[in-house]
Amino acid sequence: MPHRASWVAVALSGFIMVAAGAFAAHGLQGRIPPRLFDVFETGVRYQAWHTLAMLAVLVWRSRQPLRGQAVTLSLWGTGIVLFSGSLYLLALTGTPRLGLITPFGGLLLMTGWLALAVSAWRSRPAGTAG
Repeated sequence: MPHRASWVAVALSGFIMVAAGAFAAHGLQGRIPPRLFDVFETGVRYQAWHTLAMLAVLVWRSRQPLRGQAVTLSLWGTGIVLFSGSLYLLALTGTPRLGLITPFGGLLLMTGWLALAVSAWRSRPAGTAG
């Protein structure tokens, strides 16, 4: 299977996202302040959308490998860890300083979308000249 590590990473992100959502709904609600619960849910939501987007890029990449797709996947993967991960930790610990990490993750997520746009715009299959 081409790009096996990427598929495994996306599958694990999906697993973590579902587990985090279930944990929020059944283990956190009413146990942490509503503001922190909303923070946790924001992390789940962004992880969900970007996990689905990564899945779509992997499918696209398997059919038409283009320059930039791997960069997009890396940016989104790192962005999920920093953005959603910092929000999860912020909500669970109440440590406001963790919120300083979140914008860097968000920047990586946005940069991933720009990398995807550039990759699609150029749309030359990998390994071709010019």
